[in-house]
Amino acid sequence: MTQSLAKNTALTAYDWQWQGYGIAYTVQGQGQPLLLIHGFGASMGHWRNNIPPLADAGYQVFAVDLLGFGGSEKPALNYSVELWQQQLYDFWKHHINQQTVFVGNSIGGLLALNMIARFPEISAGGVLINSAGGLNHRPEELKFPLNAVMGMFTKLVSTPKIGEFVFNQVRRKSQIRNTLKQVYHDRAAITEELVELLHQPSCYPGAQQVFASVLTAPPGPKPETLLPHRQCPLLVLWGEQDPWTPIEGAKLYQDLSETDPRVEFYPISQAGHCAHDEKPEQVNDLMINWLNRCIRSGK
Repeated sequence: MTQSLAKNTALTAYDWQWQGYGIAYTVQGQGQPLLLIHGFGASMGHWRNNIPPLADAGYQVFAVDLLGFGGSEKPALNYSVELWQQQLYDFWKHHINQQTVFVGNSIGGLLALNMIARFPEISAGGVLINSAGGLNHRPEELKFPLNAVMGMFTKLVSTPKIGEFVFNQVRRKSQIRNTLKQVYHDRAAITEELVELLHQPSCYPGAQQVFASVLTAPPGPKPETLLPHRQCPLLVLWGEQDPWTPIEGAKLYQDLSETDPRVEFYPISQAGHCAHDEKPEQVNDLMINWLNRCIRSGK
């Protein structure tokens, strides 16, 4: 069964059953497989400007909606890195089953790093785009006043009645647009299509419980504990104007790129937290060039 992801979007969604839950995914192209992992509150549609060019460049591109997001079901569970790690591994085993490049933005970046660290035998490479340090921000990772605001916000969303009210405010299209203005440096990239992609899944049953669960979940492993276990090439791209994961937090990757020839780091100017959507042509070019040099050539 297929369904259209969104108006003006060329992607097609397919259904896959995982542990009794419906999971939405898409696939395009042939060749070396890539698995794209979206960030918090997003979906595979957030890669709509990246999947076709990557497929046209000779890669088989998969993108999956994490359980709880996008077109996937939204059961009342305790969401965690470990839960999504199992989903991604099982998806890989069922649909791909060969060495794969894991690509992620935000918490999707953390999950991609987690996959290549935990499962080096299935990992051909990793691409991190403004990768998060955890499923939710540790207090020390946000500057004032964002750290104080997020602390109060997390307390509110975990309260049953207040949490539902807060979620209904957050998911309004006008509020989604305002939030995007905080994290997207390029305002031209904030289109009605993008707002709809983020708003539509928030209307599904269970969305509020997922929202609260993720915001109050353990942040998961820190990148510095995962990186020593990486064995494959790594590309790190970072929007320089990101207020949520500031480029200062990317020093770990910058330093590694100066000592490890299999790690490459590129800042993306005039881009915020979602560089792949704000500057898709630049990000696609960097990814394809790196894939051709470091993955396809086997270096």
